[in-house]
Amino acid sequence: MKLRMPIVGGALALATTLAPQTGLASSHREAPFIAKNPKVDGTDFYAFMSYDPARLGYVTILANYQGLQDGYGGPNYFNMDPDAIYEIHIDNTGDGIEDITFQFDFDLALSLGGAGASLMVGASGMQQSIPVPFTTLGPVGAGNETARNVLETYKVNVIRGPRRTGAVTTVTDTGGAPFKKPLDNAGTKTMPDYAGYAASFMRPFDVPGCTPTGIPAGTHGKVFVGQRADGFAVNLGQIFDLVNMTPGPVAGSLVANILGAQDQGFNTLTDKNVTTIALEVPASCLTASATNPKIGLWTTASVRQARVINPTGTFTTPAKEGGPWVQVSRLGMPLVNEVVIGLPDKNKFNNSEPKDDLANFGKYVTNPSLPAVIEILFGSAGAVAPKKFPRLDLVTVFGQGVPGVTDIVPATATNVFEYVRLNTTVTTIFAPRTAATQSPYGAAGCFTAGDATTTPALNPALATCDATGFPNGRRPGDDIVDVSIRAAMGRLMNTTDAPAGQLPFVDGAANNATNFDSTWPYLKNPFPGAP
Repeated sequence: MKLRMPIVGGALALATTLAPQTGLASSHREAPFIAKNPKVDGTDFYAFMSYDPARLGYVTILANYQGLQDGYGGPNYFNMDPDAIYEIHIDNTGDGIEDITFQFDFDLALSLGGAGASLMVGASGMQQSIPVPFTTLGPVGAGNETARNVLETYKVNVIRGPRRTGAVTTVTDTGGAPFKKPLDNAGTKTMPDYAGYAASFMRPFDVPGCTPTGIPAGTHGKVFVGQRADGFAVNLGQIFDLVNMTPGPVAGSLVANILGAQDQGFNTLTDKNVTTIALEVPASCLTASATNPKIGLWTTASVRQARVINPTGTFTTPAKEGGPWVQVSRLGMPLVNEVVIGLPDKNKFNNSEPKDDLANFGKYVTNPSLPAVIEILFGSAGAVAPKKFPRLDLVTVFGQGVPGVTDIVPATATNVFEYVRLNTTVTTIFAPRTAATQSPYGAAGCFTAGDATTTPALNPALATCDATGFPNGRRPGDDIVDVSIRAAMGRLMNTTDAPAGQLPFVDGAANNATNFDSTWPYLKNPFPGAP
C-alpha cells in the first residue's frame, strides 16, 4: 500500500522507485488530493507470472484500491466509484506510453429497478412502504442474491493504443454473463460461505483480438473485482513516526529493531481488507512479440474534470459530473509517491504518465532524500547513506530495467520510466516457483553483493536468487519494504560508495508467499465484519 511506508518505508520506496520518474506502488493517501478521494486511491499493484501449476503461461495482475478497510465498514462498505474509471496499462514497446489498457467502468444501483428494498411499516390500515437502510435483507451466497439490496456491476474494455484515442473493444464473459462485483464481507450471518460466494464472481474471459500461445489448451483468462484481505505487510505506525525503531536489540522493546529479524511481529495491516481488481491474462496477449517477452505495467484511476454537487442529491445522482477524464491516481512500483516524491510534487505525480518521469521527477531518484534521513536517525549504528551521485544504480535497475532481464529496450539516457517491469519468459531461470520455494527478497538476491558500479552485477546462479520476484514484477509474497530500504541504502553499490549497503535493514513486518493462497487471485478472502 502506498501509505504504509514511513521513513523507512520511504527508503524502500526509494529503492523501489529507483527510477527518476518516481511513482512506485504500495501507497495510500500518499498525496494531498487523493487523500480526499479514497475510492480512487490505488494502494498496491502486483504483476507476476502465475505460479499455480495449472496456470503456467499466464500473467497475474492485481490492482488494489481503497486501502485500510475494516471489515465492519458498514453500512455502505467499499463500493467502487461509478463516476470514475479504473485502468491497468501495459507498455510492451519500452517508450513509456501504454500499448494496451484494461479499463474498468462500474455502475451502482439499488435493487428492484432502482427503488430498493422496502418494508411495510405501521399499524394495520396505516402502513407505509419504508425503504430499508441495509445492503441486504437476508443472507446471500453463491447463486442466491435475492436478498441483496445494493447491486454493483462493471464493464471491461480493452483499448489498443493510447488510452483515450485507441481502438476500444468490450470484453465479455465466455459464458455471456455480465460482470458483477460481490458484496463486501459484512459477516458470517450475512455471508455464511464468503469464500464460495466470492468465487462465483471470478469469471472467465478471452482477450479480444488475441489468439494466445503458451497456455494450457482450453483455458481462458480470468477477471474478478471484490474485497480481499490486504496482502501488504508494513510496520506502518513506527515507520511514519520518524522511523521509530532501534538500531539493535533492546530487551522488552515495543519497537522494531531496524537491523533485526525479518519477522518481529510488527505488521500493522494484519486485519485490514482492500478492494482488488484482478486479472489473469495469457502472457502472449500482453507482449509485443515472441522475441520480446518484457512488459511494463501500472494502474491509474480517473474522474471527470467538472463536478457540480446536486443540492437535492439522490442515490444515483449526488452530483453532476462532466468534461474529459482527468487522471488522479497512479501506481506502479511500490512506495514511490509516499516516500520518494517530495510533497510539492505528489499531486503532480498522480496526474502524470511514465513518458514524462525523467523531466518531472528525475531528481528524486538520482538524489534521494530517504538515505540521508536514515543516516540522521541511525548513523551512530553505522547506517551511513551512499555518497556517490547521481544514483545510477537505482536508475538502471528500477528506471530502465536490469540489462538483459527486465529492460524492454536497451537503456538510453532518456528512456527512464516508473512502472513495474516483468519478464514473462518461462525458462530454467525464470520458471515460476511454488509458495514454498519463493524467496521474500525475490530478484534482489540475484546481485553480487558489494561489487556493483554503474550497472549492478547480476548473478542468477546465486543460491539467494529468485528471479521471478521483485523487481522482476512484484508478487504478494515479496517483502518490498525490506528490499526497498536496502536498495536505497546502496545494496547494489560497491562498499566504498555505500558503506552501509550490505546491512540487513528491515521494518519488522515480514511478508512471504505462504501468507497467500496458492491459486489465483492469490490474495486471501477478506476479514468479516462480524464473526
